Amino acid sequence: MPSKNASNADNQQERLEGWIVGFVDGEGCFSVSIIKNSTTKNGWQLFPEFVVTQGEKSVGVLRTIKDYFGCGNIYTNRRKDNHKENLCRYCVRSVRELSEIIIPFFQKNRLRTAKQLDFDKFVTIIGLIKEKKHFEKRGMIQIAHIIQEMNRKVPARFLESSETIRQHARKSIR
Repeated sequence: MPSKNASNADNQQERLEGWIVGFVDGEGCFSVSIIKNSTTKNGWQLFPEFVVTQGEKSVGVLRTIKDYFGCGNIYTNRRKDNHKENLCRYCVRSVRELSEIIIPFFQKNRLRTAKQLDFDKFVTIIGLIKEKKHFEKRGMIQIAHIIQEMNRKVPARFLESSETIRQHARKSIR
C-alpha cells in the first residue's frame, strides 16, 4: 500500500502545477520576435521566449516558477516611468529548454484561457525552428505569419521589409 506521504506529495505537486498554469494564464506570455540582425545569413533572427512578469515585491513567485522548471532566468527592468516598482521577468529563451521542459509541461497541464491558442502557435513555431525552417526565406515568412496571429496581432516588421516584399512578389509572379 502506498504511503500517505507519497499521496500528499503527489497532491502537492498537482496543486503547484495547477497554480503555475493559473499564474501563467494571468501573467505569462508565449512570444516570438523577428529581429533585424545583420550578422545572420538572411539578416533576421528569431527570438522565441516564455515570459512571466511580476512587480519586484512579488519576485518570489517568479523564483518558485523558475525553481519548478529548473531553467531560465529572472531579469529586473528598472522603471523610469511613473511606476514606483521595478518589473521582474522570468524568461526562458533556449529552444532546447522551451521544447524539452516548458512545452511538455503546458501540453500536459493545459492553459484555461485564450492564451492556449497562442501556446499552440508557439509550439508550431518551435517545431519549425527545430526543423531549421527559419533558415529558409519561405520558412521565415511562414513563421512571421503565425507570429502575426499571436498575442497583440501586431504586423511583423519582417513581413513589411522591402526585401521580403520584393522576394514574395517575385515568387507570386512565377
